[in-house]
Amino acid sequence: MGRKCAITGKKANNAFAVSHSHRRTKRLQEANLQDKRVWWPQGNRYVKLRLSTKAIKTLETKGIGAMAREAGINLNKF
Repeated sequence: MGRKCAITGKKANNAFAVSHSHRRTKRLQEANLQDKRVWWPQGNRYVKLRLSTKAIKTLETKGIGAMAREAGINLNKF
């Protein structure tokens, strides 16, 4: 599985590194992904997911069940 958030789908962005003389070279802006164990109350177990930090913050307010439903993810597979 690539470097991609399991819930939001965030991934790397193509960008330019710009030097002082304004020479531009290609680079990647990677998403801030973290491996996170999240308690899933409906399944009564922990689920290990690779999430962006933005998704982790949203997860605390919405909950894992609601976010997985919105993203169309089956948590039984994780």
